Amino acid sequence: MAGLAGVQQVTVGFPSGRMTVEYHPEETDLDAIERRVEQAGYRVAAAPIDVPSDDRGLFRRITSHRENILTLSGGILTLVAGVLSLTNAPTWIPITGYLGAILIAGLSVARKGWVSLFQTHRLDMNVLMSIAIIGAAGIGDWMEAATVAVLFSLGEALEAYSADRARRSISSLMSLAPTDALVRTPDGERRVPVGEIHVGDTVIIRPGERLPVDGEITAGRSTINEAPVTGESISIEKSTGDSVFAGTINGPGVLEVASTRPASDSTIARIIRMVEDAQEQKAPTQRFVDVFSAYYTPTVVAVAVVIALAPPLLLGSGWSDWIYRALVLLVVACPCALIISTPVTIVSAIATAAHNGVLIKGGAYLEAAGSIQALAFDKTGTLTVGHPEVTAIIPLNGIDERELLRHAAAVERYSEHPLGHAIVRAASDRGASVEDGAVSEVQSIPGRGISACVGTHLVRAGTRTLVLKDRHVPEIERRLVDLERAGQTAVLIEIDGQVAGIIGLADKLRAEAPDAIAAIKSSGIRETVMLTGDRAAVAHAIADTVGVDVVEAELLPDEKVAAVERLLERYGHVGMVGDGVNDAPALARSTIGIAMGVAGTDTALETADIALMSDDLSKVAYTLQLSRRAKRIIGQNITFALGLKLAFVALAILGTATLWEAVFADVGAALIVTLNGLRLLRYRAAAQM
Repeated sequence: MAGLAGVQQVTVGFPSGRMTVEYHPEETDLDAIERRVEQAGYRVAAAPIDVPSDDRGLFRRITSHRENILTLSGGILTLVAGVLSLTNAPTWIPITGYLGAILIAGLSVARKGWVSLFQTHRLDMNVLMSIAIIGAAGIGDWMEAATVAVLFSLGEALEAYSADRARRSISSLMSLAPTDALVRTPDGERRVPVGEIHVGDTVIIRPGERLPVDGEITAGRSTINEAPVTGESISIEKSTGDSVFAGTINGPGVLEVASTRPASDSTIARIIRMVEDAQEQKAPTQRFVDVFSAYYTPTVVAVAVVIALAPPLLLGSGWSDWIYRALVLLVVACPCALIISTPVTIVSAIATAAHNGVLIKGGAYLEAAGSIQALAFDKTGTLTVGHPEVTAIIPLNGIDERELLRHAAAVERYSEHPLGHAIVRAASDRGASVEDGAVSEVQSIPGRGISACVGTHLVRAGTRTLVLKDRHVPEIERRLVDLERAGQTAVLIEIDGQVAGIIGLADKLRAEAPDAIAAIKSSGIRETVMLTGDRAAVAHAIADTVGVDVVEAELLPDEKVAAVERLLERYGHVGMVGDGVNDAPALARSTIGIAMGVAGTDTALETADIALMSDDLSKVAYTLQLSRRAKRIIGQNITFALGLKLAFVALAILGTATLWEAVFADVGAALIVTLNGLRLLRYRAAAQM
């Protein structure tokens, strides 16, 4: 876009094949932008590109593009010319064949090189290859010139095909939601495009159909396969009042669903956008490779110029031999294998994670997750299911159970904590609710509880620190100890300054928690820590059951942040796993914040570094193992690409490497690192480690 009037900013995402252009409409238009892109040798297609529908094989996909057909034609012409050179045919005949192959296969390379050199003023691989082709032809090595043109063009096509596999894996998410749906209208049922469905519209879902929008079931009962969104393979029973997501698959029942979001803002649509954006965020290793390449390429080009000129001018050596060595060195200077080594691996990892219900927000977070040494967990909603139930109601000082529960529920109606929700549910089930308007002056005390005026009474509900303060009441202490030893959490209720009773609650441990913690430790985590505001006795009982190493209990939100900071001082890289809403400061302070069960939630989906769409704790181990494997593959790719480059630099200077061997090594290295990175597309479960 250099020099094009009206263009303000251009962002090119090579991993996703997307370009975003900001421009002034009065100074330029889309046609001018498209022409400039095509001048650079690229094709333009309107977004979104329907990649998933392209199920053609390798040969058919390659031959569907004009440039690839030219490459194959150039290859055939080179082979024919090579055969003719072995016969008694006049010399000009095979040379003509080689020249034709150079023009056919190398035209696109030369055009891209010209644009790069004179518009962006960069020595990219197309410039270097063009110089190598022209130079080889100039010194009479026609076969090598043609071979370089064909091999490089063929390598470009194969690399594009390989990298496109990762893009198609991400783009295939787009096909999860149907394009139309059956909607109930005042005129009866009719099928409409999903883009025309509005919030509040009633959509009818037949057995086996995919859901077109996020919504709430208003009628019917069925099982829903949520694997496309959450990665969970077990279908979940849903009925009236339950939330459902676009892209999930209905079971045997017929459902009526009220749309709660437009299709463009559904959970699956937001996941697609975030995953696509994540591809463009460069990881630290990728930034290092980019900086290295920026210095490496000009340095090798400068060395090539010295090799071409110095020996003939200073030592009287033959020009042809040293120019040839310089041309080999120019080919070696192409850093394409090194540059592609990191992004293709990151895109593959992000794509396969998305298909398994894990949303990784970018390459930086993927790499950081692979470096985590310690992992902290919230308790409620993370190690436990997050749906505590009232297990004991202990009235004190003359109040009855129903009255105690009624006052407790009155203030807890305004609490965001799961314990408060459990108390409200229990009051509703027992008919002990408080009428609307009876509660005023609500005040939340973070990490301790809540207070409010219920009618004429001042009621406080929360921890012993909030209610008892410095008072020591043996009877109350005894009852608290009994509850905590049983693994229950105690909420004290105070009415008008007097302790009115204790409500005991218990949260069910996640069934997969013990195995998940064991898998997390086996993935390389040196220490697991539970950070909770609950009492130490309750926390230790749960920690002992699941196998967490360290417990820090009775923490306020700011104390959880301090605990994370202490872990950072010891280990450098620390992760925090929470339910995505609570403990936001601690999640933000950690190296990587991992939010669980965020399908359908706005805040957690937008803010978490890594979001687990389901409540499956085993996904944490999967994510860590995937991240570590991605780091290893990135290391392998960089080591291989850089080692091969340095080896050929030495061989080029010594004159033992041929031009076509250098091209073959360059193209081969790029293909090898690409295929190595694409292995992550098949990474499906933590057990595969």
